[in-house]
Amino acid sequence: MPEGKIIKALSGFYYVLDGDRIIQCRGRGNFRKNKVTPLVGDYVVYQADNDKEGYLLEIKERDNQLVRPPISNVDQAVLVFSAKEPDFSTSLLDRFLVLVEANQIKPIICITKTDLLLEDCVKEIDQYAEDYRKIGYHVCLVSTKNESGLNDLIPHFKNNITVFAGQSGVGKSSLLNAISPDLQLKTDTISSHLGRGKHTTRHVELIYTGDGLVADTPGFSSLEFSGIEAEELGDTFLEIAEKSAECKFRGCLHIKEPNCAVKRSVERGEITSYRYDHYVEFLTEIKDRKPRY
Repeated sequence: MPEGKIIKALSGFYYVLDGDRIIQCRGRGNFRKNKVTPLVGDYVVYQADNDKEGYLLEIKERDNQLVRPPISNVDQAVLVFSAKEPDFSTSLLDRFLVLVEANQIKPIICITKTDLLLEDCVKEIDQYAEDYRKIGYHVCLVSTKNESGLNDLIPHFKNNITVFAGQSGVGKSSLLNAISPDLQLKTDTISSHLGRGKHTTRHVELIYTGDGLVADTPGFSSLEFSGIEAEELGDTFLEIAEKSAECKFRGCLHIKEPNCAVKRSVERGEITSYRYDHYVEFLTEIKDRKPRY
């Protein structure tokens, strides 16, 4: 039986890429019966007499999957945050980083609209960019006017499935249009009343960009840590995970425990205080989470 990858899901149809062909398929009834939903990014076995009348027979095991947006087998996530309109938020960025790291997806940080910054704010954004680079993240700075910085981003797409995510209104669709002008993805201006953009992307679709497949998505509509336990949170902060090996007590949560290497690193400035503060904030949120039955 032939195999392929779902690159688009729309109105009950699944569009399967097999080599140079795209086959329109429906899911078999047993998927519904077993409460299995095919996702964009799935590797599937299908059968088809022609390119318009195929059926999905089997979904291969997934490396990972996201609920919102519904996509699987993601290699990396470009986290798009604007320097201005809306203002850059390390707290929101760290929240996205935790969710991405927890799903074993490689993050790339992209800060847009750098040309809108006043001179004194440029240094602040540059410092944030340097902080995240020291942790080990790739950070791209992109100007709206001349789209400088795109050449730093595009090579990362090659042979990968990439998802775009970030705060609404930061320019995810605009960024993809700049990279691949033929996409002509719909964009909206920022709502001055709400201070954020309207969602303009209605379905998930993988599109060829930079020798790879890229999904322009509505972003994470849920930023809760529902699948992350308190003991696992530190692993999603790379610099905390690295230092925790030196803590006296195994299972140290880096709050009140004695001889904590993480807290010592914060005091020495080796771990930024705002990253540690976000860790404590997220840990409290997880501990206060109501159990689901």
